[in-house]
Amino acid sequence: MAAIDDFDEFYRDTSRRLTRYAYGLTGDPGEAQDLVQEAYTRAWQRWRRVTAYEDPEAWLRLVVNRLSTDRWRRVFRRRDHAAAQAPEPPVAPPSEDTVLLVRAMRTLPAAHRRALVLHYLLDRSITEIAVETGASPGTVKSWLSRGRAGLATALGDTYREGVRNAR
Repeated sequence: MAAIDDFDEFYRDTSRRLTRYAYGLTGDPGEAQDLVQEAYTRAWQRWRRVTAYEDPEAWLRLVVNRLSTDRWRRVFRRRDHAAAQAPEPPVAPPSEDTVLLVRAMRTLPAAHRRALVLHYLLDRSITEIAVETGASPGTVKSWLSRGRAGLATALGDTYREGVRNAR
Protein backbone atom coordinates (compact mmCIF):
# COMPACT_ATOMS: atom_id res chain seq x y z
CA MET A 1 0.00 0.00 0.00
CA ALA A 2 2.94 2.33 0.64
CA ALA A 3 4.02 2.04 -3.01
CA ILE A 4 0.59 3.23 -4.14
CA ASP A 5 0.67 6.15 -1.73
CA ASP A 6 4.21 7.05 -2.80
CA PHE A 7 3.23 6.95 -6.45
CA ASP A 8 0.10 9.03 -5.82
CA GLU A 9 2.11 11.66 -4.00
CA PHE A 10 4.76 11.64 -6.74
CA TYR A 11 2.04 12.06 -9.37
CA ARG A 12 0.40 14.97 -7.52
CA ASP A 13 3.75 16.71 -7.08
CA THR A 14 5.01 16.31 -10.65
CA SER A 15 2.10 15.94 -13.06
CA ARG A 16 1.54 19.67 -13.71
CA ARG A 17 5.21 20.31 -14.43
CA LEU A 18 5.45 17.27 -16.66
CA THR A 19 2.34 18.30 -18.59
CA ARG A 20 3.78 21.79 -19.13
CA TYR A 21 7.00 20.17 -20.33
CA ALA A 22 5.14 17.91 -22.75
CA TYR A 23 3.08 20.85 -24.00
CA GLY A 24 6.28 22.75 -24.66
CA LEU A 25 7.59 19.85 -26.73
CA THR A 26 4.43 19.22 -28.73
CA GLY A 27 2.52 22.50 -28.81
CA ASP A 28 -0.67 20.43 -28.53
CA PRO A 29 -2.42 20.17 -25.13
CA GLY A 30 -4.22 16.93 -26.00
CA GLU A 31 -1.05 15.29 -27.27
CA ALA A 32 0.82 16.53 -24.19
CA GLN A 33 -1.74 14.90 -21.90
CA ASP A 34 -1.50 11.65 -23.86
CA LEU A 35 2.30 11.63 -23.57
CA VAL A 36 2.19 12.35 -19.84
CA GLN A 37 -0.40 9.64 -19.28
CA GLU A 38 1.76 7.13 -21.13
CA ALA A 39 4.85 8.23 -19.17
CA TYR A 40 3.09 7.77 -15.82
CA THR A 41 1.78 4.39 -16.95
CA ARG A 42 5.33 3.30 -17.68
CA ALA A 43 6.53 4.76 -14.38
CA TRP A 44 3.87 2.84 -12.46
CA GLN A 45 4.83 -0.41 -14.19
CA ARG A 46 8.45 0.11 -13.08
CA TRP A 47 7.76 2.00 -9.88
CA ARG A 48 10.17 0.05 -7.68
CA ARG A 49 13.02 0.77 -10.06
CA VAL A 50 11.97 4.37 -10.84
CA THR A 51 11.58 5.32 -7.19
CA ALA A 52 15.19 4.22 -6.59
CA TYR A 53 16.50 6.70 -9.17
CA GLU A 54 18.16 9.86 -7.92
CA ASP A 55 15.62 11.99 -9.85
CA PRO A 56 12.49 10.04 -10.88
CA GLU A 57 11.00 13.16 -12.44
CA ALA A 58 13.98 13.42 -14.79
CA TRP A 59 13.31 9.82 -15.84
CA LEU A 60 9.71 10.82 -16.64
CA ARG A 61 10.91 13.80 -18.69
CA LEU A 62 13.18 11.46 -20.63
CA VAL A 63 10.24 9.14 -21.33
CA VAL A 64 8.07 12.08 -22.45
CA ASN A 65 10.90 13.35 -24.65
CA ARG A 66 11.32 9.94 -26.31
CA LEU A 67 7.57 9.52 -26.79
CA SER A 68 7.41 12.98 -28.34
CA THR A 69 10.29 12.18 -30.68
CA ASP A 70 8.59 8.94 -31.68
CA ARG A 71 5.43 10.90 -32.40
CA TRP A 72 7.27 13.29 -34.69
CA ARG A 73 8.95 10.38 -36.45
CA ARG A 74 5.56 8.83 -37.12
CA VAL A 75 4.20 12.14 -38.41
CA PHE A 76 7.12 12.59 -40.81
CA ARG A 77 6.98 8.96 -41.90
CA ARG A 78 3.28 9.32 -42.72
CA ARG A 79 3.90 12.60 -44.51
CA ASP A 80 6.74 11.11 -46.56
CA HIS A 81 4.64 8.07 -47.41
CA ALA A 82 1.71 10.26 -48.48
CA ALA A 83 4.02 12.45 -50.58
CA ALA A 84 5.37 9.38 -52.39
CA GLN A 85 1.88 8.25 -53.38
CA ALA A 86 0.25 9.38 -56.59
CA PRO A 87 -2.46 11.94 -55.93
CA GLU A 88 -5.98 10.68 -55.83
CA PRO A 89 -8.01 11.54 -58.91
CA PRO A 90 -10.44 14.38 -58.32
CA VAL A 91 -13.84 13.30 -57.19
CA ALA A 92 -16.71 14.31 -59.39
CA PRO A 93 -19.10 16.76 -57.78
CA PRO A 94 -22.39 15.33 -56.58
CA SER A 95 -25.20 15.24 -59.08
CA GLU A 96 -28.03 17.73 -58.79
CA ASP A 97 -30.32 14.89 -57.71
CA THR A 98 -27.95 13.97 -54.88
CA VAL A 99 -27.82 17.56 -53.68
CA LEU A 100 -31.61 17.82 -53.76
CA LEU A 101 -32.03 14.50 -51.93
CA VAL A 102 -29.55 15.46 -49.20
CA ARG A 103 -31.26 18.84 -48.79
CA ALA A 104 -34.64 17.10 -48.52
CA MET A 105 -33.29 14.52 -46.03
CA ARG A 106 -32.11 17.36 -43.79
CA THR A 107 -35.71 18.55 -43.41
CA LEU A 108 -36.77 15.24 -41.83
CA PRO A 109 -36.73 14.45 -38.13
CA ALA A 110 -33.64 12.51 -37.11
CA ALA A 111 -35.54 9.27 -36.39
CA HIS A 112 -37.15 9.28 -39.85
CA ARG A 113 -33.85 10.09 -41.54
CA ARG A 114 -32.04 7.35 -39.62
CA ALA A 115 -34.70 4.75 -40.49
CA LEU A 116 -34.58 5.68 -44.18
CA VAL A 117 -30.78 5.50 -44.29
CA LEU A 118 -30.65 2.17 -42.47
CA HIS A 119 -33.36 0.67 -44.66
CA TYR A 120 -32.51 2.02 -48.10
CA LEU A 121 -28.77 2.65 -47.95
CA LEU A 122 -27.67 -0.15 -45.63
CA ASP A 123 -30.35 -2.68 -46.62
CA ARG A 124 -31.46 -3.33 -43.04
CA SER A 125 -34.79 -5.02 -42.47
CA ILE A 126 -37.47 -3.47 -40.32
CA THR A 127 -36.69 -6.00 -37.59
CA GLU A 128 -32.97 -5.17 -37.68
CA ILE A 129 -33.71 -1.44 -37.50
CA ALA A 130 -36.04 -2.03 -34.57
CA VAL A 131 -33.34 -3.94 -32.69
CA GLU A 132 -30.69 -1.28 -33.43
CA THR A 133 -32.87 1.67 -32.47
CA GLY A 134 -34.71 0.02 -29.60
CA ALA A 135 -38.06 0.82 -31.20
CA SER A 136 -40.88 -1.54 -32.07
CA PRO A 137 -41.25 -2.77 -35.67
CA GLY A 138 -44.49 -0.79 -35.91
CA THR A 139 -42.66 2.39 -34.96
CA VAL A 140 -39.98 1.70 -37.56
CA LYS A 141 -42.67 1.20 -40.21
CA SER A 142 -44.20 4.52 -39.14
CA TRP A 143 -40.83 6.28 -39.38
CA LEU A 144 -40.27 4.88 -42.86
CA SER A 145 -43.74 5.86 -44.03
CA ARG A 146 -43.53 9.37 -42.57
CA GLY A 147 -39.98 9.74 -43.84
CA ARG A 148 -41.01 8.85 -47.39
CA ALA A 149 -43.96 11.25 -47.18
CA GLY A 150 -41.69 14.00 -45.85
CA LEU A 151 -39.21 13.39 -48.66
CA ALA A 152 -41.98 13.52 -51.25
CA THR A 153 -43.16 16.84 -49.85
CA ALA A 154 -39.66 18.30 -49.62
CA LEU A 155 -38.69 17.09 -53.08
CA GLY A 156 -42.00 18.31 -54.50
CA ASP A 157 -41.36 21.79 -53.06
CA THR A 158 -37.84 21.72 -54.51
CA TYR A 159 -39.18 20.65 -57.90
CA ARG A 160 -41.79 23.43 -57.90
CA GLU A 161 -39.12 26.00 -56.95
CA GLY A 162 -36.92 24.77 -59.79
CA VAL A 163 -39.75 25.10 -62.27
CA ARG A 164 -40.55 28.63 -61.03
CA ASN A 165 -36.88 29.67 -61.25
CA ALA A 166 -36.56 28.23 -64.76
CA ARG A 167 -39.31 30.54 -66.07
